[in-house]
Amino acid sequence: MTIVIGFTPEPASTRALERGLDEATRRGESVLPVNATKGDAFVDTRYGSDTAIEELQRRLEDSGVDYEITQPMGPDIADLVLAEAERVDASLIVIGLRHRTPVGKLLLGSTAQRILLDASCPVLAVKPPR
Repeated sequence: MTIVIGFTPEPASTRALERGLDEATRRGESVLPVNATKGDAFVDTRYGSDTAIEELQRRLEDSGVDYEITQPMGPDIADLVLAEAERVDASLIVIGLRHRTPVGKLLLGSTAQRILLDASCPVLAVKPPR
């Protein structure tokens, strides 16, 4: 079985990665960090640079957990994460949450909310450290 981890190079995602690795170790499962982008901007700070992905690989190798990293591109991040979870028949999806204003949620929608509501497996939502 595989645990899918929504990954971005930011604090909320780092916490999700930690929790996902803890769960994978406890369950004896592999992990699949998914670092997705819409591809609609010249620079997407949430899409891992070569350096960020190399750091992620080092961390995964140090953990001793089997892993695969994907960086899909498409119009909807939630759909990309859910598709990867479906592809590997994920036992769990781990996502990081970040604070947003009510207006921000209204105008931009919520990737986390879509994943929570549409996933066919359990979802663990992790708050960033304070």
